[in-house]
Amino acid sequence: MSEHWQSRPEGGGRFAIWLIRSIALLGGRPLARALLYPITLYFYLRRRPEREASRHFLDRVLGKPASAWQVMKHIHAFAAITLDRIFLLAHGEKHFDITVEGLDALESTLAQGRGLLLMGSHQGSFEALRALSSRRPDIPLRVVLDKQKTPAMTELLEALAPDIGANVIDASLGGASITLAMAEACGKGAMVALLADRGREHEVLRRTPFLGEPAPFPVGPWLLAHSLRVPVMLCFGLYEGGNRYRLVFERFADPVEIPRQDRTRALDAWIARYAARVEHYVHVAPYNWFNFYDFWQQGMP
Repeated sequence: MSEHWQSRPEGGGRFAIWLIRSIALLGGRPLARALLYPITLYFYLRRRPEREASRHFLDRVLGKPASAWQVMKHIHAFAAITLDRIFLLAHGEKHFDITVEGLDALESTLAQGRGLLLMGSHQGSFEALRALSSRRPDIPLRVVLDKQKTPAMTELLEALAPDIGANVIDASLGGASITLAMAEACGKGAMVALLADRGREHEVLRRTPFLGEPAPFPVGPWLLAHSLRVPVMLCFGLYEGGNRYRLVFERFADPVEIPRQDRTRALDAWIARYAARVEHYVHVAPYNWFNFYDFWQQGMP
Protein backbone atom coordinates (compact mmCIF):
# COMPACT_ATOMS: atom_id res chain seq x y z
CA MET A 1 0.00 0.00 0.00
CA SER A 2 2.93 2.41 0.55
CA GLU A 3 4.36 1.76 -2.93
CA HIS A 4 4.77 5.02 -4.85
CA TRP A 5 2.16 5.58 -7.54
CA GLN A 6 4.76 5.93 -10.30
CA SER A 7 6.01 2.39 -9.69
CA ARG A 8 2.60 0.81 -10.29
CA PRO A 9 2.25 -0.84 -13.73
CA GLU A 10 -0.08 0.59 -16.34
CA GLY A 11 -3.44 -1.18 -16.35
CA GLY A 12 -3.76 -3.59 -19.26
CA GLY A 13 -1.23 -3.40 -22.08
CA ARG A 14 -0.93 -2.31 -25.68
CA PHE A 15 -2.93 -5.26 -27.02
CA ALA A 16 -5.70 -4.91 -24.41
CA ILE A 17 -6.01 -1.16 -25.00
CA TRP A 18 -5.96 -1.63 -28.77
CA LEU A 19 -8.68 -4.29 -28.46
CA ILE A 20 -10.91 -2.04 -26.35
CA ARG A 21 -10.37 0.83 -28.77
CA SER A 22 -11.29 -1.36 -31.74
CA ILE A 23 -14.43 -2.71 -30.06
CA ALA A 24 -15.43 0.80 -29.03
CA LEU A 25 -15.03 2.42 -32.42
CA LEU A 26 -16.43 -0.51 -34.44
CA GLY A 27 -19.17 -1.68 -32.07
CA GLY A 28 -20.17 1.64 -30.59
CA ARG A 29 -20.40 2.99 -27.07
CA PRO A 30 -23.31 0.79 -25.81
CA LEU A 31 -21.45 -2.42 -26.65
CA ALA A 32 -18.19 -1.13 -25.24
CA ARG A 33 -19.89 -0.03 -22.01
CA ALA A 34 -21.40 -3.51 -21.60
CA LEU A 35 -17.85 -4.89 -21.55
CA LEU A 36 -16.95 -2.65 -18.62
CA TYR A 37 -18.67 -4.98 -16.18
CA PRO A 38 -16.37 -8.00 -16.73
CA ILE A 39 -13.40 -5.62 -16.97
CA THR A 40 -14.35 -4.11 -13.61
CA LEU A 41 -14.64 -7.54 -12.02
CA TYR A 42 -11.27 -8.57 -13.47
CA PHE A 43 -9.48 -5.53 -12.04
CA TYR A 44 -11.26 -5.90 -8.71
CA LEU A 45 -10.02 -9.48 -8.40
CA ARG A 46 -6.54 -9.07 -9.91
CA ARG A 47 -5.32 -5.63 -8.76
CA ARG A 48 -5.25 -5.87 -4.97
CA PRO A 49 -3.29 -2.63 -4.27
CA GLU A 50 -5.76 -0.57 -6.28
CA ARG A 51 -8.71 -2.39 -4.70
CA GLU A 52 -7.40 -1.70 -1.21
CA ALA A 53 -6.61 1.93 -2.03
CA SER A 54 -10.16 2.40 -3.28
CA ARG A 55 -11.61 0.86 -0.14
CA HIS A 56 -9.47 3.01 2.18
CA PHE A 57 -10.41 6.16 0.29
CA LEU A 58 -14.13 5.33 0.24
CA ASP A 59 -14.02 4.55 3.97
CA ARG A 60 -12.85 8.11 4.53
CA VAL A 61 -15.15 9.97 2.17
CA LEU A 62 -18.29 7.94 2.95
CA GLY A 63 -17.64 7.92 6.69
CA LYS A 64 -18.21 4.18 7.02
CA PRO A 65 -16.64 0.93 5.77
CA ALA A 66 -17.01 0.61 2.01
CA SER A 67 -18.60 -2.52 0.59
CA ALA A 68 -17.21 -4.61 -2.24
CA TRP A 69 -20.03 -3.23 -4.42
CA GLN A 70 -18.96 0.34 -3.71
CA VAL A 71 -15.35 -0.45 -4.54
CA MET A 72 -16.44 -2.03 -7.82
CA LYS A 73 -18.60 1.03 -8.52
CA HIS A 74 -15.47 3.15 -8.05
CA ILE A 75 -13.43 0.98 -10.43
CA HIS A 76 -16.30 0.96 -12.94
CA ALA A 77 -16.45 4.77 -12.92
CA PHE A 78 -12.75 4.89 -13.76
CA ALA A 79 -13.23 2.34 -16.55
CA ALA A 80 -16.20 4.28 -17.96
CA ILE A 81 -14.27 7.55 -18.04
CA THR A 82 -11.25 5.84 -19.61
CA LEU A 83 -13.52 4.43 -22.33
CA ASP A 84 -15.10 7.82 -22.91
CA ARG A 85 -11.66 9.27 -23.55
CA ILE A 86 -11.69 7.29 -26.80
CA PHE A 87 -15.02 8.73 -27.94
CA LEU A 88 -14.26 12.28 -26.81
CA LEU A 89 -11.01 12.30 -28.77
CA ALA A 90 -12.35 10.45 -31.80
CA HIS A 91 -15.68 12.28 -32.13
CA GLY A 92 -15.55 15.28 -29.82
CA GLU A 93 -18.44 16.11 -27.51
CA LYS A 94 -21.31 15.44 -29.92
CA HIS A 95 -22.35 12.20 -28.17
CA PHE A 96 -22.07 13.70 -24.70
CA ASP A 97 -24.03 16.08 -22.53
CA ILE A 98 -21.36 18.42 -21.11
CA THR A 99 -22.53 21.26 -18.90
CA VAL A 100 -20.18 24.04 -17.86
CA GLU A 101 -20.07 26.12 -14.68
CA GLY A 102 -17.88 29.21 -14.44
CA LEU A 103 -17.56 29.75 -18.19
CA ASP A 104 -18.01 33.52 -17.87
CA ALA A 105 -15.16 33.70 -15.37
CA LEU A 106 -12.97 31.60 -17.65
CA GLU A 107 -13.65 33.73 -20.71
CA SER A 108 -13.14 37.03 -18.89
CA THR A 109 -9.81 35.78 -17.57
CA LEU A 110 -8.72 34.62 -21.02
CA ALA A 111 -9.73 37.98 -22.47
CA GLN A 112 -6.84 39.56 -20.56
CA GLY A 113 -4.48 37.85 -23.03
CA ARG A 114 -1.97 36.89 -20.34
CA GLY A 115 -2.47 33.15 -20.53
CA LEU A 116 -4.01 31.02 -17.82
CA LEU A 117 -3.06 28.12 -15.57
CA LEU A 118 -5.81 25.55 -15.04
CA MET A 119 -5.11 23.52 -11.90
CA GLY A 120 -6.96 20.23 -11.70
CA SER A 121 -6.64 16.93 -9.88
CA HIS A 122 -7.03 13.24 -10.66
CA GLN A 123 -10.80 13.51 -10.51
CA GLY A 124 -13.16 12.87 -13.37
CA SER A 125 -12.17 13.46 -16.98
CA PHE A 126 -9.52 15.73 -18.43
CA GLU A 127 -10.68 14.83 -21.95
CA ALA A 128 -13.94 16.67 -21.25
CA LEU A 129 -11.78 19.78 -20.89
CA ARG A 130 -10.15 19.09 -24.25
CA ALA A 131 -13.60 18.72 -25.80
CA LEU A 132 -14.59 22.11 -24.45
CA SER A 133 -11.52 23.67 -26.02
CA SER A 134 -12.95 22.77 -29.43
CA ARG A 135 -15.58 25.47 -28.81
CA ARG A 136 -12.78 28.04 -28.62
CA PRO A 137 -10.21 26.94 -31.20
CA ASP A 138 -8.73 30.44 -31.06
CA ILE A 139 -7.47 29.74 -27.50
CA PRO A 140 -4.85 26.95 -27.53
CA LEU A 141 -4.87 24.38 -24.73
CA ARG A 142 -1.58 22.86 -23.56
CA VAL A 143 -1.68 19.96 -21.10
CA VAL A 144 1.18 19.01 -18.78
CA LEU A 145 1.25 15.20 -18.84
CA ASP A 146 3.73 12.49 -17.91
CA LYS A 147 3.82 10.52 -21.16
CA GLN A 148 6.18 7.92 -19.71
CA LYS A 149 3.77 6.75 -17.00
CA THR A 150 1.10 5.37 -19.36
CA PRO A 151 2.82 4.85 -22.73
CA ALA A 152 0.23 2.46 -24.17
CA MET A 153 -2.67 4.79 -23.41
CA THR A 154 -0.68 7.81 -24.60
CA GLU A 155 0.05 6.11 -27.94
CA LEU A 156 -3.62 5.24 -28.35
CA LEU A 157 -4.84 8.75 -27.60
CA GLU A 158 -2.30 10.35 -29.92
CA ALA A 159 -3.36 7.95 -32.69
CA LEU A 160 -6.98 9.05 -32.22
CA ALA A 161 -6.13 12.76 -32.08
CA PRO A 162 -2.67 13.41 -33.57
CA ASP A 163 -2.78 17.10 -32.63
CA ILE A 164 -2.74 16.15 -28.95
CA GLY A 165 0.90 15.10 -29.06
CA ALA A 166 1.90 18.55 -30.26
CA ASN A 167 -0.09 20.16 -27.45
CA VAL A 168 1.28 18.06 -24.59
CA ILE A 169 4.04 19.38 -22.35
CA ASP A 170 5.80 16.21 -21.26
CA ALA A 171 6.25 16.30 -17.48
CA SER A 172 9.00 13.67 -17.66
CA LEU A 173 11.40 16.12 -19.37
CA GLY A 174 12.41 17.94 -16.20
CA GLY A 175 11.66 21.18 -14.41
CA ALA A 176 13.49 23.69 -16.62
CA SER A 177 12.00 22.38 -19.85
CA ILE A 178 8.50 22.31 -18.37
CA THR A 179 8.78 25.86 -17.06
CA LEU A 180 10.05 27.23 -20.38
CA ALA A 181 7.30 25.45 -22.35
CA MET A 182 4.61 26.72 -19.98
CA ALA A 183 5.95 30.26 -20.08
CA GLU A 184 6.03 30.21 -23.87
CA ALA A 185 2.44 28.96 -24.03
CA CYS A 186 1.16 31.53 -21.54
CA GLY A 187 2.99 34.24 -23.45
CA LYS A 188 0.80 33.34 -26.44
CA GLY A 189 -2.36 33.61 -24.35
CA ALA A 190 -2.88 29.84 -24.05
CA MET A 191 -4.55 27.80 -21.34
CA VAL A 192 -2.05 25.49 -19.64
CA ALA A 193 -3.61 22.65 -17.65
CA LEU A 194 -1.89 20.53 -15.04
CA LEU A 195 -2.86 18.26 -12.15
CA ALA A 196 -1.61 19.39 -8.75
CA ASP A 197 -2.54 16.57 -6.39
CA ARG A 198 0.20 13.99 -7.07
CA GLY A 199 3.90 14.36 -6.44
CA ARG A 200 6.46 12.57 -8.58
CA GLU A 201 9.18 10.47 -6.92
CA HIS A 202 11.75 12.66 -5.14
CA GLU A 203 9.52 15.74 -5.50
CA VAL A 204 9.17 18.04 -2.48
CA LEU A 205 5.81 17.56 -0.74
CA ARG A 206 3.97 19.45 1.97
CA ARG A 207 1.29 17.95 4.18
CA THR A 208 -2.10 19.58 4.61
CA PRO A 209 -5.44 18.37 6.02
CA PHE A 210 -7.41 16.29 3.56
CA LEU A 211 -10.40 14.09 4.46
CA GLY A 212 -9.54 14.11 8.14
CA GLU A 213 -5.77 13.49 8.00
CA PRO A 214 -2.74 15.38 6.69
CA ALA A 215 -1.91 14.27 3.15
CA PRO A 216 1.11 15.13 0.99
CA PHE A 217 0.70 17.50 -1.94
CA PRO A 218 3.49 18.67 -4.28
CA VAL A 219 4.89 22.19 -4.04
CA GLY A 220 6.05 22.24 -7.68
CA PRO A 221 2.78 23.45 -9.26
CA TRP A 222 2.64 26.42 -6.92
CA LEU A 223 6.25 27.40 -7.49
CA LEU A 224 5.53 27.25 -11.23
CA ALA A 225 2.44 29.40 -10.79
CA HIS A 226 4.46 31.92 -8.78
CA SER A 227 7.20 32.11 -11.41
CA LEU A 228 4.75 32.48 -14.33
CA ARG A 229 2.64 35.16 -12.62
CA VAL A 230 -0.49 34.48 -14.64
CA PRO A 231 -4.06 33.95 -13.42
CA VAL A 232 -4.84 30.55 -11.90
CA MET A 233 -8.21 28.85 -12.08
CA LEU A 234 -9.27 25.47 -10.74
CA CYS A 235 -10.96 23.04 -13.11
CA PHE A 236 -12.78 19.76 -12.52
CA GLY A 237 -14.40 17.53 -15.16
CA LEU A 238 -16.90 15.54 -13.11
CA TYR A 239 -18.54 12.40 -14.51
CA GLU A 240 -22.23 12.26 -13.61
CA GLY A 241 -23.11 8.90 -15.15
CA GLY A 242 -24.30 7.85 -18.58
CA ASN A 243 -23.05 10.39 -21.10
CA ARG A 244 -23.16 13.33 -18.69
CA TYR A 245 -20.17 15.41 -17.61
CA ARG A 246 -19.97 18.67 -15.67
CA LEU A 247 -17.02 21.00 -16.17
CA VAL A 248 -16.43 23.38 -13.27
CA PHE A 249 -14.13 26.41 -13.41
CA GLU A 250 -13.32 28.51 -10.33
CA ARG A 251 -11.19 31.60 -9.96
CA PHE A 252 -8.32 30.86 -7.58
CA ALA A 253 -5.49 33.43 -7.71
CA ASP A 254 -4.10 36.28 -9.79
CA PRO A 255 -1.25 35.80 -9.31
CA VAL A 256 0.10 33.20 -6.85
CA GLU A 257 2.40 35.15 -4.52
CA ILE A 258 5.11 33.33 -2.55
CA PRO A 259 7.31 35.86 -0.72
CA ARG A 260 10.92 34.78 -0.31
CA GLN A 261 11.00 35.77 3.37
CA ASP A 262 7.92 33.67 4.24
CA ARG A 263 8.11 30.96 1.60
CA THR A 264 7.11 27.93 3.68
CA ARG A 265 4.03 29.51 5.23
CA ALA A 266 2.88 30.88 1.86
CA LEU A 267 3.26 27.49 0.19
CA ASP A 268 1.34 25.82 2.99
CA ALA A 269 -1.46 28.36 2.62
CA TRP A 270 -1.81 27.87 -1.17
CA ILE A 271 -1.71 24.08 -0.89
CA ALA A 272 -4.27 24.11 1.94
CA ARG A 273 -6.65 26.28 -0.15
CA TYR A 274 -6.28 23.95 -3.12
CA ALA A 275 -6.73 20.80 -1.01
CA ALA A 276 -9.90 22.24 0.55
CA ARG A 277 -11.47 22.73 -2.90
CA VAL A 278 -10.39 19.26 -4.02
CA GLU A 279 -11.96 17.83 -0.86
CA HIS A 280 -15.18 19.72 -1.62
CA TYR A 281 -15.46 18.11 -5.05
CA VAL A 282 -14.48 14.72 -3.66
CA HIS A 283 -17.59 14.92 -1.49
CA VAL A 284 -19.67 16.10 -4.45
CA ALA A 285 -18.56 13.14 -6.63
CA PRO A 286 -16.66 10.55 -4.53
CA TYR A 287 -16.49 7.93 -7.27
CA ASN A 288 -14.61 10.38 -9.50
CA TRP A 289 -11.43 10.16 -7.38
CA PHE A 290 -8.80 8.26 -9.38
CA ASN A 291 -5.72 8.10 -7.16
CA PHE A 292 -5.62 4.33 -6.78
CA TYR A 293 -2.80 4.19 -4.24
CA ASP A 294 -2.44 5.09 -0.56
CA PHE A 295 -2.66 8.83 -1.07
CA TRP A 296 -1.94 9.69 2.57
CA GLN A 297 1.30 7.65 2.67
CA GLN A 298 2.79 9.09 -0.55
CA GLY A 299 6.38 10.16 0.05
CA MET A 300 6.62 8.43 3.41
CA PRO A 301 9.71 6.29 4.11
